[in-house]
Amino acid sequence: MRSNFLIKLKSWEYWPFGIVQFPLFIYYGWLVIRSRSFTFFSASNPGIVMGGMFGESKYDVLKKIPEQYIPKTILIKQPADTQSIRAQIVSGGLQFPLIFKPDIGERGFMVKRINNAQDVALYIETIRYDFLVQELVGLPLEFGVFYVRFPNESRGNVTSVVMKEMLSVTGDGVSTLQQLILSKDRAKLQWETLKTIFNGKLQEVIAKDQQIELVSIGNHCLGTKFLNGEHLINDQLSATFDQVSKQIDGFYFGRFDLRCGCIEDLYNGNFKVMELNGCGAEPAHIYHPGFPLSKAIQVLFRHWRNIFLIARENVKRGASYTSLKDAKAYYRKFKTATTLE
Repeated sequence: MRSNFLIKLKSWEYWPFGIVQFPLFIYYGWLVIRSRSFTFFSASNPGIVMGGMFGESKYDVLKKIPEQYIPKTILIKQPADTQSIRAQIVSGGLQFPLIFKPDIGERGFMVKRINNAQDVALYIETIRYDFLVQELVGLPLEFGVFYVRFPNESRGNVTSVVMKEMLSVTGDGVSTLQQLILSKDRAKLQWETLKTIFNGKLQEVIAKDQQIELVSIGNHCLGTKFLNGEHLINDQLSATFDQVSKQIDGFYFGRFDLRCGCIEDLYNGNFKVMELNGCGAEPAHIYHPGFPLSKAIQVLFRHWRNIFLIARENVKRGASYTSLKDAKAYYRKFKTATTLE
């Protein structure tokens, strides 16, 4: 059995953020000089706080999307207690199971499936900031679709599609759940979390061909496998997301995290958007296992070049870069909201 260190060493998708992004830090510095602003990225999406780099309200962004494309979602303002939250759930037409997530956050931080009132009580014991209660979208396919439109062009394009494969194991009729988890690299990396979630079930033998979904949240940090879906990109897909995106005020650049029933529904716009992430999002298809690091860095360079060009054009059209003072305030708010201390 390989150690976690060797698993991560072999696959760059697990490497620390700073190592993979280091060449981009240098390029970012060059773009700062060209734009004369440390926060040039903030003008890439003038309708979203900081362009969606950090500090934006997920709820405010969702509410910019036409209603037919989003699940039922309510915002819980702190302080809140279990009774008031349950009342808002009922009045909002929601029912368990649900998804709870911070209104400000990233990388799956504090995103939880909530099955009952007891789970609600446990959740609010930990979270200190406003959070969302969202309808659980049970559609089988989850994608991240990256859209780019230059302000001086009438049409935009889909530039990246990532397909998400939830972390799971399949029984062989002999191995226990614990053995199955520890024998799978991606699951083994999540062991400290999984042993708590499945406490009391770890020694159960899983029937042959029975699949156990270990994590239901589609985030790379939680063990979800990201698969390159570039082959799905065509004119119809770009047209669909062009039609949706043009209805979102001040949005030009970002990733739709969504669920749908089938590929045809994705092309036809029959999907539900759980989150819309602005310029802070990545073209996540680069995390496909085995995707060449050199190619991934090329994709990220192009990604940042697009941010710069879109922001510059928006400024020409009257938008402005967020001041450094305001950016620092948004960052402090972001850090406060994403800590459990």
